[in-house]
Amino acid sequence: MNHKPEEWKAQWIWSESEDVRERSEEHEIVYFRRCFEVAEPAASRLVVHVSADSRYRLYLNGQSVSVGPCKGDRFTRYFETVDITDKLVEGMNVLAAKVVHYRSCEPFRLGIGGPASVWRSGQGVFLLEGNLTTKNGSATIDLSTDNRWECLRDAATRFVAGGQDTLYVGGTEQTDGRLLPFGWLKMRDKAQGWRPAVMVSEIIDVLYGQLTPWPLEARAIPPLYEIENGYVGVKRILPSNALPDFYLLDGDSNGSGWLVRAGETLEVELDAGGLTTGYPYLDLTGGRGTTVEILYSECYEREAESTIRRNKDIRDDPEGRYLYGEFDRYIVAGQGETDKENYERYEPFEFRTFRYVRLTVRAGEEDVRLHRFNYCETGYPLEVKAYFASSDPTLLPLWEISINTLRRCMHETYEDCPYYEQLQYIMDTRLQVLFTYQISADDRLARKAIFDFHSSLMPNGMIQSRYPSVYPQVIPGFSIYWIMMVADHYRYFGDAELVRRYLPTIDAVLHWFAQHVEASGLMGAMPQSVWSFVDWVEEWRGGRGVPTANEYGPLTAYSLFYVLALQTAAELNEVCGRHSTAEEYMNRAAAVQEAVRSNCWSAERRLFADGPTVQLYSQHCQIFAVLTRTVPDGQAGELLSHMLEQRDLPTVSYAMSFYLFRALEKAGLYDKSYRLWDTWRDLAAMNLTSWVEDPVSQRSDCHGWGSVPLYEFTACVLGVSPMEPGSRGILIRPDTSYLEWAEGAVATADGVVHVSWRRREDGTIACQIDCPEQISARLELPDGRVVELAQGGRVSI
Repeated sequence: MNHKPEEWKAQWIWSESEDVRERSEEHEIVYFRRCFEVAEPAASRLVVHVSADSRYRLYLNGQSVSVGPCKGDRFTRYFETVDITDKLVEGMNVLAAKVVHYRSCEPFRLGIGGPASVWRSGQGVFLLEGNLTTKNGSATIDLSTDNRWECLRDAATRFVAGGQDTLYVGGTEQTDGRLLPFGWLKMRDKAQGWRPAVMVSEIIDVLYGQLTPWPLEARAIPPLYEIENGYVGVKRILPSNALPDFYLLDGDSNGSGWLVRAGETLEVELDAGGLTTGYPYLDLTGGRGTTVEILYSECYEREAESTIRRNKDIRDDPEGRYLYGEFDRYIVAGQGETDKENYERYEPFEFRTFRYVRLTVRAGEEDVRLHRFNYCETGYPLEVKAYFASSDPTLLPLWEISINTLRRCMHETYEDCPYYEQLQYIMDTRLQVLFTYQISADDRLARKAIFDFHSSLMPNGMIQSRYPSVYPQVIPGFSIYWIMMVADHYRYFGDAELVRRYLPTIDAVLHWFAQHVEASGLMGAMPQSVWSFVDWVEEWRGGRGVPTANEYGPLTAYSLFYVLALQTAAELNEVCGRHSTAEEYMNRAAAVQEAVRSNCWSAERRLFADGPTVQLYSQHCQIFAVLTRTVPDGQAGELLSHMLEQRDLPTVSYAMSFYLFRALEKAGLYDKSYRLWDTWRDLAAMNLTSWVEDPVSQRSDCHGWGSVPLYEFTACVLGVSPMEPGSRGILIRPDTSYLEWAEGAVATADGVVHVSWRRREDGTIACQIDCPEQISARLELPDGRVVELAQGGRVSI
């Protein structure tokens, strides 16, 4: 139920600031509420549309009902539509919202600028539109935001920039509970200073079409889930005689809890059972002036030996290792009551990422009693429909860790890492989208991601490498992955209209590259204003992922990136009937390919060099030479086999290995990929529950691009993929070169496919498949046997 723009009646509201300087230099928190009477809840209905700048949490009668708005940008301010009828009660009801406005600063400054992925204007605002109606529509109470809403500015919380860990996510909180308006959600607070809200802006200019800073669009993805969860164990606790099963502390009914006496300190390190994302909360009574700190950490680690490399090994062993991370600090108000529904509660506004937390309670002059310390897990509602099992038991942990990693990097956007940045990068996202397709066939977050990057298009024709972001960044090579994202969506879902919508943006990106082609036909050196990143490898660490050859001139990798972008764009233009444009792009690609062969091939090394003027080589150029068919298909296997024999080449990172696997698959050498799983096995042996950013620096313990097993096990080992781009049908082509047996399920747009294959004693393959009814499927086995299923169903051979 979404309003057309001309039907909006609500107004953007805020609180007047008595201190203009405070508004310009600090983040703002404002509480809003509106009370109303309901005579018959069972006969009433309440649907609201809500948004804010920058973030809000909405409550009805003290219960959280919506969090948002979904991350957008300057020209897309999302609103949520929520049916909250079931939360109505007879008598007085209270709609309430806590809204945080993150400061707007140019240039953006890490740490003090708030989360880099949350768009904001220079003005905080809140908006809600809704009418309380009877179910037969006979009576209405207008609850839309205007000066009938009251508001109160928060004086208790400051957002603090910690160390390097939380600069992109906006730091942590320091809250003085003694200044909080407890009971405000149900009109029971004693706070002074509530006043009528002030109108900031109408939603639209109906006369002249002038845009506000908040052009509204309906949320495009489902709401994030929130599930109550608890810790699974204690890793350390001081004093040592403290409650050993502290992790079971969960709002005891007799009110005993855990007592920390005046002047004493309790420090406990708790295990969530795996890396997760959620809202920690602490319920307590008494203890006015007590200081509470909650530290969030991904793992136990030893003290770092350098500034560029973390000292991590076994992640869950506290012996000789410590928790590092940022913390929220809370000063207890002492307002809690013995009734468990009225405990004093502290909960940070934004979700936190952690596998372990350290709770430190320093009691002041009063005893403080702890009643509950749990968290509310949150994330995108990913429905995993796939599973995988095989004759190699070491692969199962790789599957399970990959599932958890992908989940933790999906919220309102795909994320590189939930702990450090929460930014949506194109290279990461393209892989995460493919993993999502294979295990769930859910394309809603993917469609939003494609739109997000399209929305980042700059006047010069380049798209930004991460978006939404108030901190712009350009990595030109990442734009090819976005073009491939559009092609991937068409391959899986056949939506030509989506392709057609983004062709102008694809044209703009390719024009940007065309302007940088040199007379030699190669892509020239990238401008200094951009980051010519290719991959995180040890040999290029000093250049922050840029090949060393960049110091001497153009990079071969960027010429090959451009070729791949042109070839992919040509295919998409053919889909949409732009045949002459497709031909033009293929001709451009052929010209650059010829320049690469002429200027970058070394007959002596039998490899493509990293640049036309250097004797530097890497796996990367060989891989993309195969993927772009710059080396003829008949010679691709020879090139890759030779490449793998070389011990002096910078090797692809384990995330970039996805493209190595695709090159091996294309060259008919996929069997050579299996030995590469040792990288993942070695990480799993360190008791990780999510994959690291890269095995070299190991800054982040959760990076979605590491979940490559999700694709390889489903699309290659089980062999399930779309039949043809844009067509309904399923291709099943399992790779049986390594394992004795494998079985599992794979999600497709047409339904779930079940595959089971086993090697018989005579070496032949027995295979069973079960496909959705009425969907064509084709089974191709390595020995040449082919089975066609025109109407789906089950077959065993």
